[in-house]
Amino acid sequence: MEQQVKRTKKNFFAEVFRKEWGKVIVSILLVCLSIWLLREDSRAFLSWWLVILVMGSAFMPVTGMLFSGFRDQGWLFSKVIAIAICGYGIWLFVTLGILEFTSTTCIVIILLCIGGNFGLAFWQRKKGCHAFPVNEGNLIFWEEVLLFVLFLLWTYVAGFRPQAFGEEKFMDFGFMAAMMRSTKLPATDIWYSLSPINYYYGGQYYAVFLTKITGTQIAETYHLMRTFIAGMAFVLPFSLVRQLTADSYEKRFSPVSSQKRRIKTKRVWTEGRWKRIPIWSGLLAGMAVSIAGNMHYVIYAMVLPFFQETENSYYFPDSTRYIGHNPLTNDQTIHEFPSYSFVLGDLHAHVVNVFFVLTVLGILYAWMKGQKERERKVLFQLPLLACGVFLGIFQWSNAWDFAIYYVIICGVCFFGNLARTQNWKKGILESAVQWVALLVLSMIIALPFTMKFDSGMAQGICFAQNHSAFYQFCILWAFPIFIVVSYLVKLCLENGKCVPLKWLSKTSQPDIFVAVLCLCALGLIVMPEIVYLKDIYEETAARSNTMFKLTYQAFILFGIGMGYILIRFLFDKVHLWIRGIAIFGIVCLLLTSCYTVTAIKQWSGTIWNRENYLGLDATAFLETYYPEDAKAIRWLQDNIKGTPVVLEAPGDSYSYYGRVSAMTGLPTVQGWYVHEWLWRGDTELLNEQGAEIETIYTSVDEAQICELLKKYEVSYIFVGQMEREKYPTLNEELLRELGEVVFEDGAIIVQVADQNVK
Repeated sequence: MEQQVKRTKKNFFAEVFRKEWGKVIVSILLVCLSIWLLREDSRAFLSWWLVILVMGSAFMPVTGMLFSGFRDQGWLFSKVIAIAICGYGIWLFVTLGILEFTSTTCIVIILLCIGGNFGLAFWQRKKGCHAFPVNEGNLIFWEEVLLFVLFLLWTYVAGFRPQAFGEEKFMDFGFMAAMMRSTKLPATDIWYSLSPINYYYGGQYYAVFLTKITGTQIAETYHLMRTFIAGMAFVLPFSLVRQLTADSYEKRFSPVSSQKRRIKTKRVWTEGRWKRIPIWSGLLAGMAVSIAGNMHYVIYAMVLPFFQETENSYYFPDSTRYIGHNPLTNDQTIHEFPSYSFVLGDLHAHVVNVFFVLTVLGILYAWMKGQKERERKVLFQLPLLACGVFLGIFQWSNAWDFAIYYVIICGVCFFGNLARTQNWKKGILESAVQWVALLVLSMIIALPFTMKFDSGMAQGICFAQNHSAFYQFCILWAFPIFIVVSYLVKLCLENGKCVPLKWLSKTSQPDIFVAVLCLCALGLIVMPEIVYLKDIYEETAARSNTMFKLTYQAFILFGIGMGYILIRFLFDKVHLWIRGIAIFGIVCLLLTSCYTVTAIKQWSGTIWNRENYLGLDATAFLETYYPEDAKAIRWLQDNIKGTPVVLEAPGDSYSYYGRVSAMTGLPTVQGWYVHEWLWRGDTELLNEQGAEIETIYTSVDEAQICELLKKYEVSYIFVGQMEREKYPTLNEELLRELGEVVFEDGAIIVQVADQNVK
């Protein structure tokens, strides 16, 4: 009997291998490729991919309920849902003071969440449901391969310029370093030791959360977080738009409809042929969201240099700094997009939130799709509850996205309800209830953050006094506007003249969903021309932050829309001009996608030469940029536990200052001046702190210095190249006498005597 069981198992595995040997070989080759490309960094890379794969797989029971109408039941979205729910649960307990933020806490909470999903899967099985899309193994495998390849390639590119230095990388890395040290949340502000972080730190928190559960180091995971998001920014639009297109074409190219169309088109589409269309559409959407640039790149980097004999001076940030910069005016704006962020190495709030907002869009369409596929028993269904949870997370990961996606969710709910009920009164009433419930739920979810957050950054909404030059606005946005307007016109032509409710009933759910997203995108690019949120940059860049955050999301929405629209246009059999627009649009989109190639070449160099690969260590730049300080900073990293205050010289934002606190996560009295001004709005106190820090470094009055050290609870004084540069009269001899010199090699570190701190 035992031998028979062994023989049966052997036959089973042999049969599986015979059927799936191709997938096994592909998997092995991909793992080998990651080891070859990333070398020693492959261990951290594979750890991240594997842990996230396990978490996502374990959360399929929940995800399958949310994405029941999707062919893959939301396989790719399950990873984000797992990260969001587990991470939020840990953050909630830590913020409330119930648990400490440790690796053990994270793992225990995750195991409890996984256990809950297994219980749900058992219940689903008793009900005759499947937690996993058992019949879609091929689709799931190739979706996972697509994610793995993109994650790997972006990680490989990151290794050619790994330093967490320049732009706002000090802030992003510093937040991560502070949370890695702290067992409480929010952690102490690295640049304002008197208070905790007073900014939207949720994105960096999730990066630290994943670092703790994978047993990796933030020097590597600073990059792994952003490259994973870059991969997800392709595959999530792919999954969403593939499903949108499949739903749109399912009836159109079904065997019955094909027979009816035979006389008209003289061509019957086979099932295998039309099933490829959603894949093309999904790939186009992934490209549009995560790889494409804007038409500024095409015009200034391709077209103009072709007609001009002058040397091409285009530099990839130019496409994000055009209005107000070329020519230079007092209305300097920012209009970034995901591919720019991925190349630059940014891990700011708007970047980390990309895979969250894409998941919200996927859940929204799953809700709309389920409106007619199942009997609606309750007004506020599970997908909308999930959207409310994500909106709450947005309030501490990127508050701009909370406002933007609340409006988008409300719009989808409104038109979805009208299309289903065919009744104005009932549709509006149901929508209003959902809007209020969403808002209340999101506020409850965010309450532990908002209770401790002092929102002093915004100073009110104002009417725009400056406006974009028409030709500049067209260079940036005419292409997506043209595609979207053409699409809306086509929808009108298809349905003819009829009352709005009748028009909605004749329009497919994918078309309604895409139309709402496109209308929201149009609103987002127009809004900065009308109003803006006032902040400290009023004099020279009043509209900058508003345009930045709104148009970033508009770019994502346009990308999703174009992936669906252009393929829909390409296979139109009625209007020749529609197919012409599709060909034009696809060509333009492919040209804008060359932006990423140019940007990588300009920023990271020749990535084809593996000898230039530097690795993923985000702190490796210290020896180059801070030769006098590097050893001292690494000593602090290795030897100081907890979060004692380390005094260093403060400086302007985006400068070389703040390097000790940023790299170690140890708080200092004051760091980047303008950032703290933006976060706290109190320049008087910041100026006072700056003067007193100078006194500590330069005064000859020991009693006065000791009093200030007690005031700010300084445990260590750092004297390095930036302090010596900023304070020419620095009194190093006196500083040595204030305690014990615990490190000296170029820079010195003085551990302040206990009586000077307490």
